[in-house]
Amino acid sequence: MALAQQVWERSRDYVIFAALLLTGVTLFVSRNGPALRAARAASLAVTAPVEGVFERWSQFRGSLVENDRLRTETATLSAEVARLREASAENAQLRALLQFEDSTQTPRVIGRVVSKEITEQTNLLTIDVGARDRVRVGMPVINERGVVGKVVLVSDRYAVVMPHQNTQFRVPAVIEALSREGMVRWDGVSFDQLTMERVVKTEPVERGMLVTTSPFSGVFPAGVPIGRVDTAYAAAGRNDYVIHLTPAAPISEVGFVYVLLVRPDPERAILEAQARDSLGIERQQSALEAQLEEAAQAEGE
Repeated sequence: MALAQQVWERSRDYVIFAALLLTGVTLFVSRNGPALRAARAASLAVTAPVEGVFERWSQFRGSLVENDRLRTETATLSAEVARLREASAENAQLRALLQFEDSTQTPRVIGRVVSKEITEQTNLLTIDVGARDRVRVGMPVINERGVVGKVVLVSDRYAVVMPHQNTQFRVPAVIEALSREGMVRWDGVSFDQLTMERVVKTEPVERGMLVTTSPFSGVFPAGVPIGRVDTAYAAAGRNDYVIHLTPAAPISEVGFVYVLLVRPDPERAILEAQARDSLGIERQQSALEAQLEEAAQAEGE
């Protein structure tokens, strides 16, 4: 008896709970009266807003995650599109260079522009070909569109190019349609615009006329495009035009170039330098040293 009493005392709470639970479930299942339905409806009315809040919060968090993912994908795709556009432009320029190569017999080497300094008056380009590729100081640099500049410094694997957009650059030129010569330079101010001078103002210069290198350039072969006439006017007190040209090969768009493996005759270069000295014409000492060095190299070869 004592043992049974102890067992009952220990388990009666569980027995009572089980009995009540069974009774509740039985009533819930067996009776579906209006009162029970109303209670269920009331409980749903109370819990539905709370469930809605949690559902909206869950959707909001999901949207944040989705937005982060989409932003990452957008950035990746934008970078890929930029790379594809760059590759497309590079391919187009290379195709144009190949077509140009088929049209000329001048010895040449192709180079890629690896550095541009186009923020000052002494703008410079660096290309990835040098002395080991037979590139020498003074050689002309062009691309499939026209004049780019000339080589002013060479190392074993690189060369520095003075582009036409440099205040020290000069090239004798001719207006093809008129066979009139002049000198092309850069004024150091107008970006991607060249200036041609020494063309008398009686000439019928018109917009769009092609300007090419003169046969008397001494650096560039004759007939290489320099640019096209944009505007022409005669300044007060001058008998020649000031002609603004749109460059055939804008420096901002140059990516690949040809270095023409030709140089001025060293004997001629020295003679002309001596003539300038004898006439008292100013020039930079470094230019003379470069010419003498080129002459010595040519004699050695």
